[in-house]
Amino acid sequence: MEWSGQGVIIGVRRHGESAAIVELFTPDHGRHAGVVRGGMSRKMAPILQPGAQIQVEWRARLEEHLGSYRVEPIQSRSQIMQDRIGLSALGSICAILTFGLPERLAMTALYENTIHLLDGIAAQDNWFSAYANWEMQVLEELGYGLDLSECAVTGMTQDLIYVSPKSGRAVSAKGAGDWADKLLPMPKFLQYGAGFDAETMDEVIQALRITGFFLQTWLAPSLGNRALPEARDRFVASLQRKSQKT
Repeated sequence: MEWSGQGVIIGVRRHGESAAIVELFTPDHGRHAGVVRGGMSRKMAPILQPGAQIQVEWRARLEEHLGSYRVEPIQSRSQIMQDRIGLSALGSICAILTFGLPERLAMTALYENTIHLLDGIAAQDNWFSAYANWEMQVLEELGYGLDLSECAVTGMTQDLIYVSPKSGRAVSAKGAGDWADKLLPMPKFLQYGAGFDAETMDEVIQALRITGFFLQTWLAPSLGNRALPEARDRFVASLQRKSQKT
């Protein structure tokens, strides 16, 4: 069995004395791992870094085997290593993909958006809102998408400022009534989707409280009730520190 294509590295761990097991997120084969011979060597280790995009050839005797990779670098995104918050975001992205994605299931749209997000982080663009929308897409792709199109109570499409923690649907100020304190506050940009930016860092953090809640209460139970990756907690904490300084 064999295939070739591109992928972004989301994990590397030692295998034996000098080999490495490299986990990729690929457009056509989803989350996919393979052994790279000499992957821990001085020559290969700088190439096999999380966030790097590589060209690979995968071979195995049987499809269900781990198999081996031959790799060629495409894009390192080493600029991310120079930015503490960007590096923290990269760690969170890799951890969430490893945590939540089933093995070898193609998710082309999520892959393309992940590449776009990583490029934005590397370029130090205003990528914070894009990250929050990326987590929304992760939920959607895994079957836990939120419905923010109209109020779950009134059907209104205006003044949507909450999300129901039970249904994952938007709720308007009027529809919330006496239940407002039990709902999750929602920043406007999250309703509008990709391409819209938060006005403040506090809005990004507010959005991540929403996605984090549903990642933990909807996705995690299907994966054995594991806690969300600590890398995500560290990333959110770094945004909170940034918000406090501004």
